[in-house]
Order: sequence, then C-alpha cells, then structure tokens
Amino acid sequence: MSKNSAHPEGASRTHSIATAAQSVGVSVQTVRLYEVRGLITPARTSGGTRRYHAEDLARLKQISDLIERGVNLAGIGIILELEAENDGLRQELAARPQRESGE
Repeated sequence: MSKNSAHPEGASRTHSIATAAQSVGVSVQTVRLYEVRGLITPARTSGGTRRYHAEDLARLKQISDLIERGVNLAGIGIILELEAENDGLRQELAARPQRESGE
C-alpha cells in the first residue's frame, strides 16, 4: 500500500496523535489501527513519538469519511492506492509536451 511521503524536518506544524484523533473525531486507538493497517504513516521523532502533519490530518479525515460511507479498512486501502496511482498518472500526463492539434 502506498505510504505518506516523508516530511522534511520543520516543513510544517506537527500534531500529536491525540490532537490528530480529536481533529477527525476518532479515538487514539483507531488512529493506531489505521497505522498498523498501512493506511497512514506519520513522521516520528528520534524518540519514536508520532507526529502528524496537515497532509496526515487530511488523510485521516478521508479515511473517516470512507468509514462513514460503509467502506471497510481493506477497501479503504485499495481506494487510497488507486487514488495515489491516479494522481501519479495525472502528473505524468501534465508533464508531457503538448501535441499540436491536427496530428
């Protein structure tokens, strides 16, 4: 499954697991479950403390929304993979030189 990209040190404000869980209305244990299932990969301090960035909070919200719609965790993993693949393909297309019309 696709993981969140690595976050450069100090690139953005970080949040604790409790704050991340509270922001999306789930328990800390639920956020840990999402991590175990590979749905989210928070940054960690040198001491191992989880640190969540804005992108992680958005992903948690997306997971929560899918759960509310009745999608199970396995299905969410597949959806997130396909969305990441789709984004990559869109970026590839955008990077291609545009052909002139009529070719």
